[in-house]
Formats: sequence, C-alpha cells, structure tokens
Amino acid sequence: MRAGGLDQRITIQRYIGVDDGYGNIIGTWEDQFTVWAGIQFMRGSETVLAARLSARQPAIMTVRNSAQARGILPSDRAKNAHTGELFNIREQPRASRDHRGYLEMMIEAGVAT
Repeated sequence: MRAGGLDQRITIQRYIGVDDGYGNIIGTWEDQFTVWAGIQFMRGSETVLAARLSARQPAIMTVRNSAQARGILPSDRAKNAHTGELFNIREQPRASRDHRGYLEMMIEAGVAT
C-alpha cells in the first residue's frame, strides 16, 4: 500500500462512561487520536450481501502500525473527520498480510453506536 491509499482522515473515539450514583452509566464519546486511513468496502460474499439488506456496510480499515493504532479496541468507533460518517470497529487491529507496516481491522457503517 502506498501512502496515497490512506486518503481518509479518521478520528478514533472511545466511550467514556461514569456511574451517576443511581446505577446508570452516563457518558460521551471522546476523541482519542486522528490518523490517515484507507477504507475498502467489502462486496460479494453471502455475509456481506446479508449485511447490505439490513443497511450495514462492512469494510476493512487500514492504518499505519503505531502504538496508538495497536491500542484500538473493538468497543471504539471511527469517525470520518471530513464527512462525519461513523463506523463501529468490529475487531482488534491485526497486522496486514499484504502490506508490511500497516494494521487492518473490520469496521461497519450504518449501525447504531
């Protein structure tokens, strides 16, 4: 992958919740860091087609390998800094098989956060 493939400015957000004293968790999504990423929407498999029927769009997000990126959790979310589109992160970042020095993770657009 070339640097030009990382063409989306993505902010990683984490939900920070606090107990309100009545057993409820009150919180907000807080920005953790912003990175350049590439997003490749998946197509073709039966699972992907089923997701599209329910208006979900699975994709693979690629970022440069860094200590921050390795700290991304499946409970975090990604926000496109330009469009505001939200993506739920569905898996821990893993080393890319095709591109050395990059991490990949499955994300999903069109789902409630």
